Amino acid sequence: MIYTIIDVETTGKTNRMTEISVFKFDGETVIDEFTSLVNPNSFIPAHITALTGIDNALVANAPSFEEVANDILSITEDAVFVAHNVNFDYNVIQSEFKRLGMEFNRKKLCTVRLSRRLLPGHRSYSLGKLCKGLDINLVDRHRARGDAEATVILFGLLLQQSEADAVFKEFLNKNSRESTLPPNLPKETFKNLPNTAGIYYFKDIKGKVIYVGKAKDIKKRVLSHFYSKTKKSLDMIRETGDIDFENSGSELVALLMEDAAIKHHFPIYNKVAKRTIQSFSIFSYEDRKGILHLASNKGRLVPNPIITFYNVRDLRAFTEKLCAKYNLCPKYCHLQEAVSECSHYNIKNCKGICKDDESVEDYNNRVLEAIYDISDNKDDIILKEKGRNTNEDAFVMIKGGAYAGYGFIEKGEAVNHIDDLEAFLIPQKNNMDIQKILRPLLVKI
Repeated sequence: MIYTIIDVETTGKTNRMTEISVFKFDGETVIDEFTSLVNPNSFIPAHITALTGIDNALVANAPSFEEVANDILSITEDAVFVAHNVNFDYNVIQSEFKRLGMEFNRKKLCTVRLSRRLLPGHRSYSLGKLCKGLDINLVDRHRARGDAEATVILFGLLLQQSEADAVFKEFLNKNSRESTLPPNLPKETFKNLPNTAGIYYFKDIKGKVIYVGKAKDIKKRVLSHFYSKTKKSLDMIRETGDIDFENSGSELVALLMEDAAIKHHFPIYNKVAKRTIQSFSIFSYEDRKGILHLASNKGRLVPNPIITFYNVRDLRAFTEKLCAKYNLCPKYCHLQEAVSECSHYNIKNCKGICKDDESVEDYNNRVLEAIYDISDNKDDIILKEKGRNTNEDAFVMIKGGAYAGYGFIEKGEAVNHIDDLEAFLIPQKNNMDIQKILRPLLVKI
């Protein structure tokens, strides 16, 4: 069998090729080689230059990928594509061909995964540390030729192992996912993932959570990440050393679990939902004249909120409607600050509390009506969901109009009141992302 041991260098974020080295290997001897710088027609960032030594000036007169494409096709034809963390190099080359409207498909072998199987016991399987542990001379680290040449020596060592024939045959089997799985992820870990709804955690080799996702089918969704060609997915897969999961029973509970997990772990590959959401709450207080105010502040500063919002615009719009509905004063609703008398551009029906034209008692009664109106709309709602197994149900609790959390309860458990579910509740924080998830469901009730 003929192998081509390959390494590529890229521009980093844009993932355009800057250098490629290919060694054609028959299992004993290198029979051909192709090495070239490549003009990526894209800027090479300073941190990539610091790592590889390849800068924009060095590739300015180098051939484009289009000019070396036939050389790469020729040397890799009828050969197995081999690389250390093969999916990275393979996907870079495949993407470059795709830009030219050309197909590139080869059988693949990953020397990281092969080394884990045939050379167990190493603390790290990065090329540099593996070469150091095996006394392989690695020259010009992070240059295509230096890394590819060291990988040839490593690959030759792997071929000499006693179980090599069986392992290579298994890895090259079309039905095997060995070439698809992340290089540092044990195959058993993937096999143990369930085909059920829930959330999953991608972890690095140190056990740190780097990504949280949710799925109707955990195993199927996780596998889709392995086939993704985006820069984010390729980087994430390269760092993945373990995958954990939690069953949810239903997609809704999975969404709620995912939001809580992201905000707890702040994984580097989750962008949107990991932000901390600022809340704003309306509260009331009585001033020295005995007048009741409706004011607002950041949620964490309000111990007994009347109602909470997750952006100032919604809060202000709600306050304006409330103010107009109950003939309240914009000044005492804090829609206007530092004014002696209200003069709101839209709300004109103040009865004159700010001008002493109305009694404090009459005004306060309307404020209390408004507060009661808000509080009266704070319903307790239980959403029943499918449990994690046939013997349980899941539930989502809305208490006092606010999300309180979710829980799981055995079927047949006596529940006569919402308070009976408290013992089974897994309390959670309410936030804007949760409101977006639940609002469409609550509107239907």
